[in-house]
Amino acid sequence: MSRTAPDPSQLAFAVTHRSVLAIAVPMTLAYLSTPLLGVVDMTVIGRMGDAALLGGIAIGGIIFDLVFTTFNFLRSGTTGLTAQAFGAKNEEEIRATLLRAMILAAIGGGLVVLLQVPLLELGLWFLGGSDDVQSATTRYFDVRIYSAPFLLANYAILGWFIGLGRAGTGLVLQLFLNGLNIVLSLWFVIGFGWSVEGVAFATVLSEISATIAGLALVFASTRHGRWPAASVIFDRRLLMRMMAVNRDIMIRSFTLLYAFAFFMARSADQGDTVLAANALLEKFIMVAAFFLDGLATAAEQLAGRAVGARHRPAFDRTLRLTALWSFSLAAMLAVLFWVLGPYLIDFMTTAPEVRETASNYLVWAILTPLLGVLAFQMDGVFIGATWSATMRNMMLLSLALYLAAYYALFPYLGNHGLWLAFLLFFGIRGVSLLAACRRRAAETFGEPRT
Repeated sequence: MSRTAPDPSQLAFAVTHRSVLAIAVPMTLAYLSTPLLGVVDMTVIGRMGDAALLGGIAIGGIIFDLVFTTFNFLRSGTTGLTAQAFGAKNEEEIRATLLRAMILAAIGGGLVVLLQVPLLELGLWFLGGSDDVQSATTRYFDVRIYSAPFLLANYAILGWFIGLGRAGTGLVLQLFLNGLNIVLSLWFVIGFGWSVEGVAFATVLSEISATIAGLALVFASTRHGRWPAASVIFDRRLLMRMMAVNRDIMIRSFTLLYAFAFFMARSADQGDTVLAANALLEKFIMVAAFFLDGLATAAEQLAGRAVGARHRPAFDRTLRLTALWSFSLAAMLAVLFWVLGPYLIDFMTTAPEVRETASNYLVWAILTPLLGVLAFQMDGVFIGATWSATMRNMMLLSLALYLAAYYALFPYLGNHGLWLAFLLFFGIRGVSLLAACRRRAAETFGEPRT
């Protein structure tokens, strides 16, 4: 596989506020539709007035997050590798990256379906909850599990388009997926009275539809040019590189989801009311996360493109501009949560005890964007640059300190201690990645000229 490398001057590009926002704005809208879907699901179930059903959706969601976000490398890894191939103007590798990711998606999705029984049993054992909560979780899980192969394929397709800087296409795909899911959830639960099964069935149909739409857009985008040969797709060196990056991102993603699962499990230990309240507030965190992930995605694509082009000025400019916009957005989100939080809680559930408990702990949801913003931005930079081993190590360090903080604080502060430890996890992760960023940049580009 011989290929003439472009002249370095042909690979240089400028990073501007416009180029950052051209990716961040559509992807923020795209990602925001995901927690909006979660809010709708919690609301349609919450308005049935049964805390156990809310807990079942929360526990079921965490189990699927643990399973599916373990495979999040199919989105983020594909983005980083595609962006670098795009920066190097390597059309053959751009297409080969997508094909490798789709093969992994098919294998991973099939395994999830085959292992559904032990996955459910392990999730229920770990996360706990009352008998009523576990019953609702099982009913939800038994339907939604069949979305697995299609969801993972959608990860790969979305990551590929983001890596190409085609945020508008990513927005269309995500709005189609989540918009259809919201409509079907309302229809099945409120219209047909299907309870948690209706929410799950809506997800399955939406993932299948989005996969079909995504593949149609891929083929429309690749009408010209040839797809790579099998020898390129299965090139040992490139496969090993993809597997190493994906392995590290998988460990990072699983660690992140373990942190969320630990949070929900310790919430369940405190009873159905605290579990339901923390589950509602966790949706605030997810809203903040997906707002901030839009800018993190801009950092992924632009940092990855800079690494592929070996263009340090573009990389440094990406760091500065994504930090500026990320911290500004985090402050705005904190203010919005402070002002609108009580009203959102009352809208999302009619259970008086859940409303009161959630209001007591709302302050922690307000603080989350401020303490977590650096972690989101740095994740984007490290994913785009494929500095996956360092990102993995800092995530493991942050988890260890989070667990230590919980066991030190919870006996004295109760649920407040759980929330404080959780926010420390975000803060430590951001600071540790920032500290490692300069060293990794020097290794990749060389020391900047003074």
